[in-house]
Amino acid sequence: MKDEKHRNMEVARQIGQERVELKDAVKEVKEAAQGVSQSAKSLGGAVIDGSGASTTVEAAREVSKSAMNLGGAVFGMSPRIFKRLVTLCATSETRNDFLRRRKYYISDWTDAFEKKRLVIPAVLFLYFACLAPAVSFGTIASEITNGSMGVVEFLLGSGVAGMCELLQFLTTPHRLPGGLSEKMYSVMCGQPMAFLAPTGLTLAFISGLFRFCTLRALPFFPVYAWVGLWTSAFMTFLGLVGSSKLIRYCTRFTDEVFNGMLSVNFIYEACSSLRRNFINADPMNLTMPFVALSMSLGTYFGTQAVVKFEASKFFNANIRKIIRNFGPVSMIIIFTLLNLLPWFQKFNVPTLSVPDTFQLAGGRSFLVGLKEIPVNIRLLCALPACLLTCLFFMDQNITVRLVNSPENKLKKGSAYNLDMVALGVITGVLSVIGLPWMCGATVQSMNHVRAMAETKLNKETNRMEITDVTETRLTGFVIHSMLASTILLLPLIKKIPIPVVSGVFLFLGRRLMTGNTFFKRITDGLAESARLPGTSPIHVLGRKKMNIYTTIQVLCLIGLFGFKQLPAITIFFPAMIGVLMSIRAFVLPKFFSEEEFVALGDPTPHRRAIV
Repeated sequence: MKDEKHRNMEVARQIGQERVELKDAVKEVKEAAQGVSQSAKSLGGAVIDGSGASTTVEAAREVSKSAMNLGGAVFGMSPRIFKRLVTLCATSETRNDFLRRRKYYISDWTDAFEKKRLVIPAVLFLYFACLAPAVSFGTIASEITNGSMGVVEFLLGSGVAGMCELLQFLTTPHRLPGGLSEKMYSVMCGQPMAFLAPTGLTLAFISGLFRFCTLRALPFFPVYAWVGLWTSAFMTFLGLVGSSKLIRYCTRFTDEVFNGMLSVNFIYEACSSLRRNFINADPMNLTMPFVALSMSLGTYFGTQAVVKFEASKFFNANIRKIIRNFGPVSMIIIFTLLNLLPWFQKFNVPTLSVPDTFQLAGGRSFLVGLKEIPVNIRLLCALPACLLTCLFFMDQNITVRLVNSPENKLKKGSAYNLDMVALGVITGVLSVIGLPWMCGATVQSMNHVRAMAETKLNKETNRMEITDVTETRLTGFVIHSMLASTILLLPLIKKIPIPVVSGVFLFLGRRLMTGNTFFKRITDGLAESARLPGTSPIHVLGRKKMNIYTTIQVLCLIGLFGFKQLPAITIFFPAMIGVLMSIRAFVLPKFFSEEEFVALGDPTPHRRAIV
């Protein structure tokens, strides 16, 4: 306690010293500016009074001299002022995040050993849940980038990013020396329950960047690396100055629509995969599409059944939990083994398309040649980096905030700014080695929370509710380690049928809908109000007004999903999130009162509210 108190006093003293130095630097610039002002007044007076040429020239010299002093002060003091401002922001925002999470870092690892019955099945299931998007997006990326990025890169990127995010805390220093970088606690991941993974939006951005480079005859990887490095710098700066607090203006209205878009997108991708089987069916094997559909639906309904088995009346509580925990993995294994049976192979059900051996696309080296493009192109890469930064800022913060939702009953606190800095550092690392960018993955993160959760049946609502969550870094670290190691098991991964992966996608998308009151209000709007619980907003707003609010969200969801389907403009997707926030902030208050917003669980954020 004494050591901690002494450390806090030392930090407070250093922050006070920084403030004094900042005031001194600003004061010096002000004095130089006042000198210019006084000299300019003297020159103006000399001109107006018609003074002699010598007096006017002397006054002009004084103005010139004062201006040079001001310029020298600005150029000399600006780095100091900028450094002090950033240091003050960083030492306050990142330090608060660090202090909030510091006491839990050891337990973040040890808690997992107390709940082994949750950890092992969670790792196995989430491994496949993270593997499926990496392989799917890698396959698509290989097509749209002419083989520049593929499955191997996405597997490596997923593994490296996840492990780096969870290991950031190991670099924590024990003191705060004088320089800017040394004055901040080293970067660390704040919320270990959140996962990083490739997303459809990131893939669309990479696709757009590749098309631009092709049209302009620019080498793709150097441009990609510089865009990533600029994004890394922007993200790190935003995290250090505590910009994550701005996400408070992104209310539940936006969260629910964004969450719904991700759910619909996973289901859409699964259905698209099954649809392609019918469109591209071999005339000599028309049975295959129906077999694939049956396998996909079997995986989905089987997984749903075993997850819900905990609420059944069969066996005792321990057996029901074991079945629930290992059920999803067992479905994947069962249908994969089924596809390996000799009599089943005649259907030629497609399996995952991965290379036989580990090799980066095109046989390139790990490090990207940063000097292969001229300096002006390197500087211009900051423009697309601004768009990518906006995308990462919104996606990462919304994902982490959904993880930190009160419904999940997490107890160890949040650290939004540390997460932002960690993502910035990881983006820089991935960029220079030419691996795909990763950001907050809502679907995998929410399923991670639920996989590590203790649940209990609420007899009033007849729904399973979370009572406790084991918050641990171990599951995420092991899962991402397995993803990185998958490159050594590529021949085995090739045996997993694609329809089984589609079934997992269906399950993940449907499961993410659980707990989203947006979808619940759709069904409540068709139900008899007397049969709805007292907490339903229909009792405050009435059926008509609640349905109007829900309809607005449905229209926003359709618009958001439709915008995402247009590859040419997908890089502007963050602007659509801004549109949702504007609708909630400026349009809806004209039709709904604050009392009604509160009943909907979407109160208007106050200026002094914290994330």
